[in-house]
Amino acid sequence: MGRFAPSPSGRLHLGNARTALLSWLQIRAAGGRYVMRVEDLDPQRSKAEHEQRQLADLRWLGLDWDEGPDVGGPRGPYRQSERHALYVAALERLDTYPCTCTRRELRAQIEVDAPHGVEPVYAGTCREGPTHPERPASSRWRIPASAPVCFVDRILGERCQDIAREVGDFVLRRADHGDGGAWAYQLAVVVDDAAMGVSEVLRGADLLDSTPRQILLQRSLGLATPRYAHAPLIVGPDGDKLSKRHGAPDLSALRERGVDPRLVVAALARSAGLLGDHPGLPRCTAEELRASFELSQIPREPGVLDVSALG
Repeated sequence: MGRFAPSPSGRLHLGNARTALLSWLQIRAAGGRYVMRVEDLDPQRSKAEHEQRQLADLRWLGLDWDEGPDVGGPRGPYRQSERHALYVAALERLDTYPCTCTRRELRAQIEVDAPHGVEPVYAGTCREGPTHPERPASSRWRIPASAPVCFVDRILGERCQDIAREVGDFVLRRADHGDGGAWAYQLAVVVDDAAMGVSEVLRGADLLDSTPRQILLQRSLGLATPRYAHAPLIVGPDGDKLSKRHGAPDLSALRERGVDPRLVVAALARSAGLLGDHPGLPRCTAEELRASFELSQIPREPGVLDVSALG
């Protein structure tokens, strides 16, 4: 069982589309079932129109799913905004404490402790009680003492992280948005993957550092751990992360412009090492790639996507 879980906060960019294509290929090549889950945890940015557009764009790309918000299924609901009770039950099983540290205070810590962009370790300021009881409080997990969490990524190889030393206690429910606060990604994704029977997770390498935290949560909640594969991100011809300054259109823009989706699939596949070094840019469908797909084809280095090849 695999899944793709977009956030309906805007249009899908080419990096999202590439991840969706690769995760779909992985599951369909193995004859598995595929779930579409909408991660609408942020009520301010999540919009129904974004969700509808994203699903339409993914179908235009040639992808389908067995379960999801538009097709139903036995493991619904498929929007995280409708799965509140599951997160409450999980949170009650964990040792958490109220934390009133503000984002501004945490940013100040970043400037002092991690001037080069390294994620700071939470200092445990509120571990013995909230420093500002008058403020709204988030729920922060008291990390259990443990050895480093290690796992073998199916693309990038072995990875280890000492969460207590390198991350510290992390937030499971935020203080913002009222009604107890919005749920943090780390808890919601762990609960949902387990409840939906997800056994294979393929996602972007930008989420690699989240994986040890999720594995530790799974162990603490007695949940199964999926096999993980993190695909390197795509970059422009200059080697920088693909962005609007490269002229990178979003998926909707390509669809509305009348671009052949087979051209887009081929470009994404080539950037992931699936088409080898064949000259030219053939047009192909996701279904045509399915039979020969193997994770070993995906390189560990970022893939280059030439936007000009999309017409």
